Amino acid sequence: MEWSRMFSITKEVYFCYGHRLMHHAGKCRNIHGHSVKASITLTQESLNEHGMVCDFADIRQCVDGFIEEYLDHNLLLHKEDSLIPYLIQNNERFLALDEHPTAEVLSKMLYQHVKKAGFTVTDVTLWETASAYARYREN
Repeated sequence: MEWSRMFSITKEVYFCYGHRLMHHAGKCRNIHGHSVKASITLTQESLNEHGMVCDFADIRQCVDGFIEEYLDHNLLLHKEDSLIPYLIQNNERFLALDEHPTAEVLSKMLYQHVKKAGFTVTDVTLWETASAYARYREN
């Protein structure tokens, strides 16, 4: 059996957001916020002409605009959240999602954005707290 050799790199990014999980049985049903770390891992079998999988700055540039526009210092809500009419009426910033705004969903959103940009993303891990994280990857 021959093992394939792979190179991987990981870039960490940080941002803050608020959310609530509708119908959650615990405290997460209330509006609260997180200061999170997301780790974006790229993997390739060979290195580019510069001896890299990718320049870390290229990953950062890819995710900065997405995070700034959609996630950072934003209130993330399910599209059926009863707060949305109030937020619209008061010109408050929010993002309505088709799915509940969990760490799992946010890691998937970041993964799909990086993949769509053409990077060889393997997985995205999002730490909601120092001791709890969610990871998204595709086969």
